[in-house]
Amino acid sequence: MFANPFSLHKLGILGMNERNSRYVSRYNPRHLYPLVDDKLQTKQLLESSGINVPELISTIKEQSTIQKLIDFLPASSGFVIKPAKGSGGKGILVIQQVEANGRDFNYIKANGAVVDIEYLKRHCSNILAGLYSLGGKSDIAIVERIIEFDDAFSDFSYEGVPDIRVIVFKGYPIMAMMRLSTQASDGKANLHQGAVGVGIDIVSGKALHAVQFGKPVKEHPDTHRLLEELQVPDWNNLLLLAAQCYDETQLGFLGADIVLDVQHGPLVLELNARPGLAIQIANGCGLKPRLRLIENKVNTFRHKSLSAEQRVEFCLNEFD
Repeated sequence: MFANPFSLHKLGILGMNERNSRYVSRYNPRHLYPLVDDKLQTKQLLESSGINVPELISTIKEQSTIQKLIDFLPASSGFVIKPAKGSGGKGILVIQQVEANGRDFNYIKANGAVVDIEYLKRHCSNILAGLYSLGGKSDIAIVERIIEFDDAFSDFSYEGVPDIRVIVFKGYPIMAMMRLSTQASDGKANLHQGAVGVGIDIVSGKALHAVQFGKPVKEHPDTHRLLEELQVPDWNNLLLLAAQCYDETQLGFLGADIVLDVQHGPLVLELNARPGLAIQIANGCGLKPRLRLIENKVNTFRHKSLSAEQRVEFCLNEFD
């Protein structure tokens, strides 16, 4: 239904060129990009501001350190190794479980595959060499505590942690989507690799529509759970967390990726200064009407000094 340009216009669909010229280049000063392009810098910025993020276990910055990698890893709990400057989910290695094997350890991936410490060393070495980074630049390996996602999503995802992408414009959360990993996506919440995108009603946190590979779906392809039953808990606090990310970064057109941890609640996983546009397909509506509404409102005197809580309240009332 999005193929006809007249239909696209009628639905207010934002295209890539317009996103880049009218919103990304206009509202995201380039000198602020490192705040979100470097996941370690993002984590440190948000953490210092009191915004909840996944627990940082360690960082691997030098190739010489890799020989002592086992000293930097948890011996009894899961963890994630990822590049600080990676994109599109590349280079993210999830270790679900650690088992002692004599003096050594077995590291069990989300898909059940067992790897050893030498495998992890090679992966970290590739990260530092820039294999997964933007532009192939040298990088840092980040080790984080694994997310224990909320049981409410146990049948909605396959071997991976589901996350919620919220588009935040000038500090206002205007559209949201949940990304559910599948067998096709290898347990990663990446739509291009086959994850399911579920549009989420910005007011209620309930599922609207769902797509996989750009086509509508009714149920999860692996668990067969009806996607219309999805309801994101703690929704208002999640929106507040997304809105606060604007206050800390000053990026006007922002994608905030948030996960729900069973113990710690909403956590900001990462931020994106160039968020993708598939969220419109998942929601069955375009971004442009909401973007224009905020543009018209935000410059008024009443909106210039609104807090994150007030901006969220505005969206909950306006998009009802």
